[in-house]
Amino acid sequence: MPELWKGEDATTPPKDYNLVVPDGWFKLSLDPEHRDRSIIALAEQQFRGVDNAPRLKEQVMRELQKTAKDAYQVGGIELYLSTLRVGPLPLSSSLLVSFAMPGTMSSSSDVHTFADVLGRRGAETTVVKLSAAGKAVREFRSEAAAPTTQLGNELPTTTVKYYVPVPATEEWLILSFSTPLDPLARQMVGLFDAVADTLHWT
Repeated sequence: MPELWKGEDATTPPKDYNLVVPDGWFKLSLDPEHRDRSIIALAEQQFRGVDNAPRLKEQVMRELQKTAKDAYQVGGIELYLSTLRVGPLPLSSSLLVSFAMPGTMSSSSDVHTFADVLGRRGAETTVVKLSAAGKAVREFRSEAAAPTTQLGNELPTTTVKYYVPVPATEEWLILSFSTPLDPLARQMVGLFDAVADTLHWT
């Protein structure tokens, strides 16, 4: 079993991290060499048995391509998209795991100072302690819909971000959760918090 790093108590940098995500969350590759194959696989899975929606499928693939490219450009290393459903209702949500781009974050690993900085920008922030990964800054936002970029969604988007200092380094790992399911936002946020709490260093 790999050694677990205990967040801020660590004196050497971890080699990697692990997260436990729900079954039904598809891991979309952000690597340009594998991105297209991953997008095709997800589209085929989502439209299996549906033969009369080629234009919608093509639109979804274009949106996935843009999402993956944008995520990669901001330091994204993993992108998970929910394929879960409750009856006919898709439980739309996503998780982008990224490292903060150089120069975009304070080099200080003081979570309290960073939480104050985000708070002054209007974000709803708290300092939390993840079970294995240590202290993190949790940011919550509810933003107006963008129908032109969200396949016609007209409901507010709920976003929860966790900014986690990487032990014994000046880097930050960012977990960015998002869902357009405003009526189920409370339940989805509970799921996001549970996933974030599984983060551990190895």
